[in-house]
Amino acid sequence: MSNIDIENILNEKGVKPTSNRILVMRELAEASHPVSLADLESMSGFSMDKATIFRVLELFAEKDVVHVIEDGSRSLKYELCHSGESPHTISDQHVHFYCEKCKETYCFEEIKVPSITIPDGFYPHSVNYVIKGICPKCHR
Repeated sequence: MSNIDIENILNEKGVKPTSNRILVMRELAEASHPVSLADLESMSGFSMDKATIFRVLELFAEKDVVHVIEDGSRSLKYELCHSGESPHTISDQHVHFYCEKCKETYCFEEIKVPSITIPDGFYPHSVNYVIKGICPKCHR
């Protein structure tokens, strides 16, 4: 993803494309799976502190640039939103798989979060659907 693509996406989401935001977004776009704050901090080429990365991720979550995943690892994971819709709805969200052995979180983008009916008066804004087990790589 080029800087121009990143700048366009951020502008569409109402986020000013600063150098730090572009850098975080580029790393998220190149990641093969959802990443944690610590993962981003340790990636090569990152020259910003943890607090700055956290503020960028919080802004991205607020503006629907990223999905925040609670996979049970006690560390939030982040992945770019691909639906292009803003704000996101529960129907935009997909299932994740957390490997209890290698601690990696996988996206199952083709599997949508099942629809459920909840009691009147409750208004959900997100759903966290995580399957835990052993990935094929670790099962060998």
